[in-house]
Amino acid sequence: MSIINYIDTHCHLDGTEFDADREAVVQRAQEAGCTAIFLPAIDLASSRRILALCEESLNSPVPLRPMLGLHPEEVRADWREQLEAIKRLIIPLSSLLSPLSSKTIAIGEVGLDFYWSREFEREQLEAFEEQVRWSVETQLPLMIHCRKAQNEMVQILRKYARELPGGVFHCFTGNAIEAAELLQFDRFVLGIGGVLTFKKSHLPEVLPATVPLDRIVLETDAPYMAPVPMRGQRNEPAFVRHVISRLAEVYGVSEEDIGRQTSANVARVFRLK
Repeated sequence: MSIINYIDTHCHLDGTEFDADREAVVQRAQEAGCTAIFLPAIDLASSRRILALCEESLNSPVPLRPMLGLHPEEVRADWREQLEAIKRLIIPLSSLLSPLSSKTIAIGEVGLDFYWSREFEREQLEAFEEQVRWSVETQLPLMIHCRKAQNEMVQILRKYARELPGGVFHCFTGNAIEAAELLQFDRFVLGIGGVLTFKKSHLPEVLPATVPLDRIVLETDAPYMAPVPMRGQRNEPAFVRHVISRLAEVYGVSEEDIGRQTSANVARVFRLK
């Protein structure tokens, strides 16, 4: 394979799954063409871990960039305290009217997830809307997780659509109707990962028919959902190359085109220089 430059916009590199070989994972990513890895937090503890990892990577050829937020599956009775503490990591109490620290590139991973349970449905809705307001306040994009809750998510986003800077609908696996509804938020893009390569996935038909290439970014969601032919293994940023190859096939363009366009999309959404 020739080297195609790309960005992994969603990798849980702080997870214990990478404790034994985190540096080697980043090295393999660099060798595969990865130029940056974005790390989403899921709660206060992971927010702190991610900030530390990103600080350590400042001089790395593959910089790690932090996204801070409270994941919907981590919303519990203490969600307000969690949010207050996470916000203090982003916006110092001494400067609440200032933008977020330049180190933080997005609010995330946030959203709604009613797949397993609706026990904390009200709390999830309130926590998500609060973090949407952070995005409006700071003009940092959102990294949104949504499972079995698109109607509720869209209803909240529409309230703030004119003010939101944009973001990513992470791990899109939906149909053409769902894609079209999300693309109505014109500053948002869809995150595409290993599911595209799965045998039973309908994304190879849905994406080229519904989603322009300038509305897609690449992601792993590592360590989860490794693409074919690595399926069943721990996912990692180097495996994005298999997603690039499949995207090139379904859109009828070169792999270089995929790398170039998705990287441009990332720069636009995350306002990277």
